Amino acid sequence: MANTQDLFGRRRKRIRRHIAAGARGRPRLSVFRSGRHIYAQIIDDRKGVTVAAASTVEKDARARVKNGANVAAAGEVGKLIAERALKAGIKDVVFDRGGYRYHGRIKALADAARAGGLSF
Repeated sequence: MANTQDLFGRRRKRIRRHIAAGARGRPRLSVFRSGRHIYAQIIDDRKGVTVAAASTVEKDARARVKNGANVAAAGEVGKLIAERALKAGIKDVVFDRGGYRYHGRIKALADAARAGGLSF
């Protein structure tokens, strides 16, 4: 019987495979969610480089939110990542939810990034 971590890893690999197939050269907006924080980064997989990153660990985000593990904090990170991506000249991305369900903090981050000007 596979444990929860194995199943999560399989789901993450399956999602990444589908994203890579449909990316058509667009960078990937990857999300990682921990119990205390949320992280987002835009990765150019062709070059293997992180173009922009934002998280609730940063001083900018900590000043705006009290708790790094809630929907409001995820929204702030979404705004930050969109702002930094537009500065880097990136508007179209592929959303990589990283094996997490698309609800709660993941959805809030995605909605804020879309509102900030990213399209996916």
